[in-house]
Amino acid sequence: MAVDGSANDERPTTNDKRPAWYAIWTRSHCERQVAEQLAAKGFTAFLPDTPVRSRRHGAAHIVRVPMFPGYLFVRDAMEKSAYVEILKARGAVRILEDGWTRLTPIPDAEIDAVQRLAAADLPIAAHPHLREGDRVRVEEGPLAGVEGVFVLDKPNRGRLVLSIGLLGRSVAVEVDDTHVTPCAS
Repeated sequence: MAVDGSANDERPTTNDKRPAWYAIWTRSHCERQVAEQLAAKGFTAFLPDTPVRSRRHGAAHIVRVPMFPGYLFVRDAMEKSAYVEILKARGAVRILEDGWTRLTPIPDAEIDAVQRLAAADLPIAAHPHLREGDRVRVEEGPLAGVEGVFVLDKPNRGRLVLSIGLLGRSVAVEVDDTHVTPCAS
């Protein structure tokens, strides 16, 4: 089931004809297990994670947890055989869709932004999903070029909120308000 980049007109692809990204809903705490199984089957799986403080047995340490608990992403042309193989993964619940028969691809720009955020290894916090607000673009630092919604928390500081619309979930990272500019409408 390796992604070979080929696609016919019936399968959703991105603008440059690469296969599209899809969200896989998993059982609780099974994201890594599903990602590993799908990678072993040749799928391109992406499980963004973030470092968080954990306290066990009186000692504090950093553990990595999924950025979007219960979800991971797969890039595939999504033929019937691929769909079935994904659902065979132990811990996979379903592939998110818009209605009973239409799989819903996630825009590349949303996945690219999350990949950059994960690579920046900055502290990330879950944030309520926003439907309205000003879209901004980060102009400086490791997230330069990333677009999201800016929420002003305190003077000169705020959070850049990145959303995955299909999941109805968002994550936020603290940014300096002088490093963001409004996006063109």
